Amino acid sequence: MASRQKPTQQVVTRVGLDIPLQDILDGVEDDIVVVDSEHRVRFANSAALKTFAPKSSIGKLCYQVLQKRDRPCGPPLWDCPLSKVLESGATTTVIHPIRTAGTDTYLKITAFPLRDSDGNVTAIVELKRDVTAERELESQLLRRHHQLLALSHISSAISGLRDLDTILRITLDNVLELIDSDIGGILLLDEETKTLYYRVQRGLSPKYAEEMRIPIGEGIAGSVAQSGESIVLEDVSKDPRAVFPDLVSREGLRGFASIPLKTKDRVIGVMNIASHVAKRFAADYVSLLSSIGDYLGTAIEQARLYDRLTRASERYQTLLQHALTAQEQERKRIAREIHDETSQAITSLTLNLQAIMGMAEMKGIGDDEFLETLKATHSYAVHAGNEIIKLMKELRPTLLDELGMPAAIHRYAKDTLQAKGINVSAEFKGVDQRFPPEVEVTLFRVAQGAIGNILQHSEAKNASIKLECNANECVLRIEDDGIGFNVSKLTRVDPSGRGAGVFTMKERVGLVGGNCRIESRPGRGTKVVVKVPVAGSESYEEDKRTNSR
Repeated sequence: MASRQKPTQQVVTRVGLDIPLQDILDGVEDDIVVVDSEHRVRFANSAALKTFAPKSSIGKLCYQVLQKRDRPCGPPLWDCPLSKVLESGATTTVIHPIRTAGTDTYLKITAFPLRDSDGNVTAIVELKRDVTAERELESQLLRRHHQLLALSHISSAISGLRDLDTILRITLDNVLELIDSDIGGILLLDEETKTLYYRVQRGLSPKYAEEMRIPIGEGIAGSVAQSGESIVLEDVSKDPRAVFPDLVSREGLRGFASIPLKTKDRVIGVMNIASHVAKRFAADYVSLLSSIGDYLGTAIEQARLYDRLTRASERYQTLLQHALTAQEQERKRIAREIHDETSQAITSLTLNLQAIMGMAEMKGIGDDEFLETLKATHSYAVHAGNEIIKLMKELRPTLLDELGMPAAIHRYAKDTLQAKGINVSAEFKGVDQRFPPEVEVTLFRVAQGAIGNILQHSEAKNASIKLECNANECVLRIEDDGIGFNVSKLTRVDPSGRGAGVFTMKERVGLVGGNCRIESRPGRGTKVVVKVPVAGSESYEEDKRTNSR
């Protein structure tokens, strides 16, 4: 066994003398050089010899052969690896940038110590490798990381925002900060005129920004809006497409980038970024700005949709307010006409029938059947009169105008529920003064709707009403011990009309700035809780001042 291992041991230990080891090292693609403590090259593999010199370089000084210098390497070039290893006795690694013919390359040098039998470092092995590709990949990854961070920062900054101008300002400020510029603007497309106009800008003449209108297809921004492709110019002052060359010259603009803002493959605007320095925007900037442009285009479209939705909601609220106001006015008109005409007519009819009955009984006119018919007719007239009075109270209870909201709610609950065998308890706090008419009408109508639901659907035995007011709000609670229902299933108004009362209550309360909550479960009864603000109302403040006199 010993005789078989000896040749192998000789090959390994006698570096540079055995041809088999030379062949192995020559097969390595990286440069391998052995330099002794006196800076002389003692060994070089084939890759190293092809890089710096022929075999005649062996025995010569390393800094002469490798760097064409007359002294050992040092700052500002770089520190000598040999000196570092001789001082530390440890492996050292350095990466050196080398600029050749305008191109940057990077060389990684790893120096290993070689020791004599006493353990002293007498030479080093330098392993040299071109890591330009790795450094470029690392740089690209780093740039992409920074771009993603920038997108994330912009996304976080405008996330949840709905105001278009705020979104545009924040985005533009972040973009300019990111690329270290202070000149730029965002132009939006006017769909009617097919022109671009500045919505926000930084560093441009306000007069120029306000007056500028760029037709689609004209100028740099117009071309970008038409093609949907970015345009990057090394020097915009030399480009014939500049719409306002005098402005470009006056502002001293050079580097220029124009990026489309897209949503669903449709251009809705353009972002212009400028610089006083030519060749300012590299390809990676354009990639980043294009990503921001796509994101911003979506944000703009969402903001516009939200704005349309808000305006539609406001129109709906206005129309609903008019409808409810008209409904209330119509209720008052009908109640007044019934009181002035129908109610008085029925009252007169009832009195006349009563007088006829008295005359017939006194003078003996007619037989018993006639008298019974007359009495029945009188009874029908009295019943009709009562129904008319009930209808008038439904339309516009006089108590609401005469005694106020608490008395009207209490009377309506008693007349409606107790007549059907449902016990009613009522508690009122802080209701000594009058409240704004819209508050009183809203709370009364909500109470009317809730009491109607108890009567029609709840099968309750008991109901309670609590109304508590302070200087800021009124809280109305109406509760019953009926069969209840599943609130989560009541998501719309059925064709039969079921659910209309609940949604009408909520809409009416929302119109005065309040909120309505309904709590119910099958077999557990139902609770309606309404909160309506009263502070700040002009009519309420005037009423308070009047009552304080």
